[in-house]
Amino acid sequence: MLRPRIIPCLLVHNGGLVKTVEFKDSKYVGDPINAVKIFNEKETDELMVVDIDATKNGCEPNFKMIADLAAECRMPLAYGGGIKTAAQAKRIIGLGVEKVAISSAAITDPSLITRAADEIGSQSVVVVLDINKSASGDAYEVWTHNATRNTKLCPFKMAEEAQALGAGEIVLNSIAHDGKMKGYDLALATAMRARIDLPMTILGGAGSLADLGKLIAACGIVGAAAGSLFVFKGPFRAVLINYPNQQQKDDLIRVALHANTSNH
Repeated sequence: MLRPRIIPCLLVHNGGLVKTVEFKDSKYVGDPINAVKIFNEKETDELMVVDIDATKNGCEPNFKMIADLAAECRMPLAYGGGIKTAAQAKRIIGLGVEKVAISSAAITDPSLITRAADEIGSQSVVVVLDINKSASGDAYEVWTHNATRNTKLCPFKMAEEAQALGAGEIVLNSIAHDGKMKGYDLALATAMRARIDLPMTILGGAGSLADLGKLIAACGIVGAAAGSLFVFKGPFRAVLINYPNQQQKDDLIRVALHANTSNH
């Protein structure tokens, strides 16, 4: 039976693990391999790793780093950053990664979604949409290259197109909520849930386990992803890799799914 997933998202910059706020001001928080080892011990549902340099710098994926991460990782691993071809996606899956996350390349050339799905299976193709409000605040728009380029494209239409082209999952990443730890953009999440049938993961803004619960209560079976929540502790943002234990996770999901059923 499908159930909500609670997913740490790790950002890699210059080979180190970092955390950003609104996609800027990256703070070094440690070594990616060490973080993976700790998340292994905590029996994490899934792990997402994004190389935030690759696309911005026009580099291809760092296959050695990906191989090292995949060799260490004991949970399903999704990797994003610099993927521009189906051949690269296939190579990454061959290293032991379960899913490849494509973002700007899928927007520049949507047919990549189909080619990648044909090569590695739809279930392994994740399309990431980095989203911010328009200047007027009355619409959402998709951005690329670490939120430095506004495509002016509608994320809902983009997600529907990605679904039609063979994507297996959509990740919504809220730029305005990134690193703020004040809660997800639930309006965006629920609006997207109403538009697509694919598995969906939401990222950006989680500051507590209660925020994860609110997302699941609003959207039901969804991936609740977070960065800061799982690498920082307390108001001074001391670095501490953490994750709910099985009992905490089960209780949170049970209550949230009950609320979701009651709301619908």
